[in-house]
Amino acid sequence: MNVLFIEDDMIETMKLQRATSKFQSKHKITEAKNGEEALEFLKGGTLPDIILLDLNMPRMSGIEFLSILKADDRLKYLPIIILTTSENRVDLLKCFEVGIAGYIIKPLKYEDYESKLKKVFDYWEISELVKA
Repeated sequence: MNVLFIEDDMIETMKLQRATSKFQSKHKITEAKNGEEALEFLKGGTLPDIILLDLNMPRMSGIEFLSILKADDRLKYLPIIILTTSENRVDLLKCFEVGIAGYIIKPLKYEDYESKLKKVFDYWEISELVKA
């Protein structure tokens, strides 16, 4: 599975790398440090199967990125899973309003983070949308 991971925090990026390295299935993970970098990558051709998106980023927030993506006929069907520390209900509702596939709050304990991430990857590995 090809995954685009959009996150500005290097520690969070290292956590994701560490967690996914333990999964049985190996995935190609492309990293972008912000929404602008991610949009440049998406213009380049090969599209990811899923996008993991942080909300709180410099230059362009995750919600701004979502709005741009969903307005693009080529990109609007990409499944986007929010991976954030924000428990703000307004953020959650706004994201689902725009059209996300999931909203995951990053737990404080690493083991819980790994467990949640594993469930997300397991689900999208069998999703018919990814296979299409």
